[in-house]
Amino acid sequence: MADAWRVTGTVLIACNCDWGCPCNTNARPTQGYCEGGWTWVTDEGRIGDVAIDGLSVSVFCKWPGAIHEGNGTAISFIDERADETQREALTRLVRGQVGGPWEIFINTYTLAGPEPARYEITLEDYATTLRVGDTVHLDLKPMSNPVTGVEAHPELHMPEALVVKRAVLATNKTFRVADPAIDYDYSGRYSAFGRFEYQG
Repeated sequence: MADAWRVTGTVLIACNCDWGCPCNTNARPTQGYCEGGWTWVTDEGRIGDVAIDGLSVSVFCKWPGAIHEGNGTAISFIDERADETQREALTRLVRGQVGGPWEIFINTYTLAGPEPARYEITLEDYATTLRVGDTVHLDLKPMSNPVTGVEAHPELHMPEALVVKRAVLATNKTFRVADPAIDYDYSGRYSAFGRFEYQG
């Protein structure tokens, strides 16, 4: 029997879609293909007997079509502060061996890693910033009205969603991933953040 587990925290999302990301509402990606990823910043977490409180994991991907059509390539990272036991648990998590969204996603891409990385995160709603080593650079900002320039603050409630049930929709000043396997810059495109809770 698999170990009982539970993880809560904040997920940061960014991709190549237009603001709002049609994939959230079961439509096709804006450009017909998906390139982007997620970072899960854990508040509290336990996988079996292993506590992973305060640690982070990321997956960044590119698919030739919609996510569910598969054939993607992905890279992943786990927090370098994790000790050996925590790294083993986080590796099982991000490789889909525990449950949650990772168990679904692992069927859609070939995953490299995870690799330990330095995380620098400031969680401040629309002013949130993320650095994963020298590879990932994300700075969120609010959407704005194209006519008046006034900030807009929409949210999306998705009871059946896999990753996050209520997402605060945003855009970004910067979203770059620079890795030999995954290399793109979608600054100014879709971003979101929200609370997550997974267990099994």
